[in-house]
Amino acid sequence: MTIAEVSRKFELTQDTLRYYERIGLIPEVNRNKSGIRDYNEEDLRWVEFIKCMRNAGLPIEVLIEYVTLFQQGNETIDARKEILKDQRAQLVQKIEDMKKTLERLDYKIERYENGEVAKDSILMKPEN
Repeated sequence: MTIAEVSRKFELTQDTLRYYERIGLIPEVNRNKSGIRDYNEEDLRWVEFIKCMRNAGLPIEVLIEYVTLFQQGNETIDARKEILKDQRAQLVQKIEDMKKTLERLDYKIERYENGEVAKDSILMKPEN
């Protein structure tokens, strides 16, 4: 696949794909005889993995560390697993924080829908 096709498929800019390749998040992509990037299935799996991890909020630096360890082979499995476990714990906390925010938004919307605008407060509904 060309970089334009991969860009469309994963909804990433071509600049982002080039950047990910330049900093080592995805392996160097093979090029055809004309020098145009030619993404293979393995490249696409890396792009999908990196996009998923970025969408989950993982920092570039953490992903670079993970990919570097991956390239070193199976002796780094424990270190890679620890990175993923740590990032998972952070993601769980973010989800909990977002749930609280969602509850607050729902409460505020409900108050507006019930005509309680005059009594509106910035405060969250008291917890029981």
